[in-house]
Amino acid sequence: MAYYNLFISHAWKYGDEYDRLVGLLANAPAFNWLNWSAPEDKPVIPEWMIVPNEVVLAEIAKKIGMSSCVLVIAGMYAHYSGWIRAEMDIAANLRLPLIGIRPWGSERMPHEVLVRTVVDVGWNTDSIVDAIKRFCSPR
Repeated sequence: MAYYNLFISHAWKYGDEYDRLVGLLANAPAFNWLNWSAPEDKPVIPEWMIVPNEVVLAEIAKKIGMSSCVLVIAGMYAHYSGWIRAEMDIAANLRLPLIGIRPWGSERMPHEVLVRTVVDVGWNTDSIVDAIKRFCSPR
């Protein structure tokens, strides 16, 4: 049985969107995946540790390196998030496809996301899963 190893780039400030996307993927029929993301409740570095950003980025890069592609929840806040930009840079350096996902009810996406993704899809389970199956390699 093939699994898609996914990293979901998102802003912790908008964790509800991340949770909804994880729920959509978890309930998608005939779709198996592993979540390599770094959600707020499972950060790559424990909250109590104070480390340079380079250490955090190295840990994020390890997670992205385990993935077959990166999903970017691309609300307009993504334009302002240095972490999301860094995750897109890591994916590009690893030659992993980026899939942009417009949050529910959003019509616009940041230009920086639009020019870097292989495809952009709306907030729809079938569209998201179809894009993953089309552009990401199962492992």
